[in-house]
Amino acid sequence: MFKNIMIMDIIKMILFGIVEGITEWLPISSTGHMILLEELVNIDFRPEFWAIFLVVIQLGAILAVILIYFHRLNPFSPSKTKVERRDTWETWFKVAVGCIPAVIFGFLLDDWMDEHLMSPWVVAAALIIYGILFIIIENRRTQLPTKVETMNDLSYGRALGIGVFQALSIVPGTSRSGSSILGAMILGTSRPIAADFSFFMSIPIMFGASGLRVVKAVIFNGFHFTGYELLLLAVGCAVAFVVSVVTIKFLLRFIQTNDFKPFGWYRIALGIIVILFFSIRLI
Repeated sequence: MFKNIMIMDIIKMILFGIVEGITEWLPISSTGHMILLEELVNIDFRPEFWAIFLVVIQLGAILAVILIYFHRLNPFSPSKTKVERRDTWETWFKVAVGCIPAVIFGFLLDDWMDEHLMSPWVVAAALIIYGILFIIIENRRTQLPTKVETMNDLSYGRALGIGVFQALSIVPGTSRSGSSILGAMILGTSRPIAADFSFFMSIPIMFGASGLRVVKAVIFNGFHFTGYELLLLAVGCAVAFVVSVVTIKFLLRFIQTNDFKPFGWYRIALGIIVILFFSIRLI
């Protein structure tokens, strides 16, 4: 009996790991997909564990970014010239500046947002609004000249501006990558640089969010993981890592020759599905 339950729980972790690995990096909102998946999959874990799981599973996803960009983001690489190491440090400084708004707004408003705006209706609205914005921005790309083609072209002011857009992702359904990529394009960066800088900013932001959630749960609320829960968390993180590697590489190839409009249309369709799904449940 327990073996069957364990197998089903592992399958659930694999499903959530797949969804996390795909939706965390594509600008389509991991929150929207997680809400739907939770409705379709029977979740019978401790609420405290599940709340932690949904955040900490991001660690698996973020490790994929570190793997893919390790050389580019490693200022101590012996194969880099002095100039390249300096440029790498400067990139990290820009990332730090870009993360400031998210840290401030996240610290002040994260719990309030979860309590008051974590509803399918808010998520659906954010999905649709951002989807429309992606389509509008892409249609007007010719009127928004690209001023940033390389990371060296990215100023600290623009990095801070992108960070402000990233902070908007505190609203459920907006998508962290969607907010930062959309903001970067509005501020004149190319699609590849918008995606790269979004991924770079995700490293400290997601590590910080996961660490903060664990600290609050363990130290302040006295939560303790069981061995079984740690196993399930490890499975989810491992799957999220593998799927994230594939997803990030796909996106980087995709935007070389395509725009973000398909993701905009997808967001609109998903938002409508969320509205219909939860409207039917109210009948």
